[in-house]
Amino acid sequence: MNLYKYQQEVIQPALEGRNIIIWLPTGGGKTRAAVYVAKHHLETKPLAKVAVLVNKVHLVDQHYNKEFSPFLSKNYSIAHVSGDSEEKEFFAKVVQDSDIIICTAQILENALKNPDEMKHVELTDFTLLIIDECHHTHKDAVYNKIMERYVEMKLQHGGPLVSLPQVLGLTASPGTGGAKNAKGAKEHILQICANLDAWAIMSVKEYSEELEQKVPKPRKQLDIPKDRPQDPFGEKVKKMMRAIHDFMDFEDISQNFGTQDYEQAVVLLEKEGTIDCNRRVRHCALYLRKYNDALLINDAVRMIDAFNFLDNFHSGERARHWDLDQTDHFLLELFEDKKSILRTVANTPEYENPKLNKLEKTLLEQFQNSTKSRGILFTKTRRSAHSLNEWVKTNRLLQGAGIKASILTGAGISNQAPHMTQSQQEEVIRRFRTGDLNLLISTSVAEEGLDIPECNLVVRYGLLTNEIAMKQAKGRARAEDSVYSVVANQNGRELQREHTNEYLDKLTEEVVAEIQGMSPRDYRLEILELQKKAIMKRRLTEEKADAKRNTHNPEVVRLYCRRCSTAVCHGSDMRVIEGSLHVNINPDFEIYFTLGAKITLEKKFEDWEPGCSISCSTCGQDWGYQVIYKAVTLPMLSIKNFGIETPSGNRSPKKWKDVTFPMEEFDYIEYCAMKFADLDFD
Repeated sequence: MNLYKYQQEVIQPALEGRNIIIWLPTGGGKTRAAVYVAKHHLETKPLAKVAVLVNKVHLVDQHYNKEFSPFLSKNYSIAHVSGDSEEKEFFAKVVQDSDIIICTAQILENALKNPDEMKHVELTDFTLLIIDECHHTHKDAVYNKIMERYVEMKLQHGGPLVSLPQVLGLTASPGTGGAKNAKGAKEHILQICANLDAWAIMSVKEYSEELEQKVPKPRKQLDIPKDRPQDPFGEKVKKMMRAIHDFMDFEDISQNFGTQDYEQAVVLLEKEGTIDCNRRVRHCALYLRKYNDALLINDAVRMIDAFNFLDNFHSGERARHWDLDQTDHFLLELFEDKKSILRTVANTPEYENPKLNKLEKTLLEQFQNSTKSRGILFTKTRRSAHSLNEWVKTNRLLQGAGIKASILTGAGISNQAPHMTQSQQEEVIRRFRTGDLNLLISTSVAEEGLDIPECNLVVRYGLLTNEIAMKQAKGRARAEDSVYSVVANQNGRELQREHTNEYLDKLTEEVVAEIQGMSPRDYRLEILELQKKAIMKRRLTEEKADAKRNTHNPEVVRLYCRRCSTAVCHGSDMRVIEGSLHVNINPDFEIYFTLGAKITLEKKFEDWEPGCSISCSTCGQDWGYQVIYKAVTLPMLSIKNFGIETPSGNRSPKKWKDVTFPMEEFDYIEYCAMKFADLDFD
C-alpha cells in the first residue's frame, strides 16, 4: 500500500499511537490514509482490534468493499455490520472474532448500552477507533455519545489505569459550528478536538503542492439568472394566502410570503392552534404552510411542479373521511375556485422560472461538446430533485446533449417525497460509475462520504447550507478543468450564503492554523478544561431532562389528536419498547383509530415488524403504525401527531423525549397475562 507524501505527513502522529484528527479535502484520500494507520496498528500492537465508525449505513459496505477489504482482508478478519445486518444480534461475538469491525456508530452505541452479553461490548475491547466524518462529534450526535463515555472514563480513571483505544478522526472540514468570528470558530474547533480527545488536528503543510496536484480546485462560476419579469402564478397564490389570513382573523403573523421566515411563523402558528385546540387557526396554518411551500417550489423549479403539489395536497385533504366544518369548506373551495386559472398560468411558457434557463445553459456548456462529462446537481429537497429530474428528461436540448440523469436522495422516510432504499442508491451510483448515467440530481446525501467518480461539473442550485456542505460539494468537482457552479438570484439569500460560506471556509483555515500554533502545554490545558466542562454540562442536562420527564403524573395527562383535538388516551396508557417504540397498551384505544395500508420498512428488526398504518377515526390524521412485537400487535404513536393536555397547560411536543410525564417499560409477560386473563386454557 503506497501513500502520497502529503498523506504520510498527516498520519505520522497516529503511527506513533497518538489521537489525532486528519483534515484533508474531499478526494484527498482520508480513508486510504486510515487504512494505512489500521494496518500499521494491527502489525505493531499486541491483541489489536480496530473499529471503523461511519455515520451513514451505505458507508459501511463502501468502506469495506473499496478500502479495507482490498488491502487488509488477506491477513486480517474484517466484519462489516449495519442496521440491516444479522450480525448486530450477536455483535459481541463478531467483535471477539474479528480484527477489524466496520459499523455505523449507532450499532456501537447500542452495543455499549445493551446488557445482553451476546450484544454488549466495552470501549476497552478496541485498541483503535477510526471515526469517519468526525466533525459530527458534537452536541447530541451519536459520535459524541460514544466519545463522552471515552472522555469520562479517561478523566475518572486516569491514563495508564484504563486501556482506552487510540482515536483517529477524519474530516474534510471541521467547520465553525455556526460561529461568524474567530473567537467562536476557535471555541467550536477546540471543542471538537476535546470531544475526540485529539492530541492535534493534522493538515498538510510540507507537501501542499502535491495535494493541490492530486486534488485540483475547480473553476468557480456564479450563474445569475435574469430577474423574473412577471410571476402571475406566485401573485395568485399570495392573493389566496391573504384570503386565508382574512378568514383566520389572526393579525399577529407576518405576511412575508414565500420565505423561510414565513414558514417558521406558520409552523409556530400551527403549534399554537394545536395547544389552544383552535381548529380554525390550526387548519389555516397547515394550508398556509402548503401554499408557502408552493411559492418556494415556484421559485426553485417549474410552475407546474408548484401547481401539482397544491393539487395533490388538496386532493388528499378532500379524500379524508370526516365531517367538514366551515373552515374545511372555505379552504377546499378557495383552491377549487382558483384551480383552473392556476393550471392555465402554470402551463404558460413565457412566465417560466428564469433559473431553469440559466441552469439549462450551464449544463449544455459542459455536456454538449463532450461525451465524457459527468456532473452532480445539488438541490435542497427531495421534491425539487424529482421535479428537476423530470425537467431534464423532458427538455429537448438537454436530451439532445446526451444527458442521462437520475435522482440520488436519502434513505430516510419522509412525508415530502419518496425515499430511496440503500440498494437503489447503490444501483444509481453503480450506473453513474459505469457511464450509464452522467448526471446525478441529488440532495445532500451525495455531499458527504459517498464514493462517486470524479466530476467535471458540480452545480449548487438555490441552496442555503453551511460552509462544510459547500466545501464537500465543491470537492466533488475534481476532474481536470472542472467547474463549480452556483445558480442563485442576484440579491437572493442563497448567493449571500455562498459568499458567507467562502468567508467561513477561510476562517476555518485561519483558526485551525492558530490552534496548530498553540504551545503543547496551552493546548492540553484548554482541551482538559473543555472536557471537564462538557461532562458537567451533560450531567446537568440529564438532571434537567429527568426532572422534566417527571413533572406530571401520567394518569392526569391526556393525549389528543392534533387535527381534531379529540382526547384519545392517558399518559398512563403508554409504554416504551426497547427505548424507542412508544405503544398504547389500553385495549379500548382501538375504537379511536382506523387501520390503513401495510407498512413496509427496508430495515429488519429482531423482535418486531411493522403492521398497518393507523389514523384518527374522526378526522383521518395520521398517528403512526402498528408494531408486531413477539406476536403481540400494538399501536405505536408518533407524538408529533398529538397534543398533550397537562395540569399546567397544553403542549405540542415534537419528540417523545420532550414529554413531561414518565413512561414505564413494556412488560411482555404482564401484558400477555392481562390480555389473555379471560381465556380458559384447560
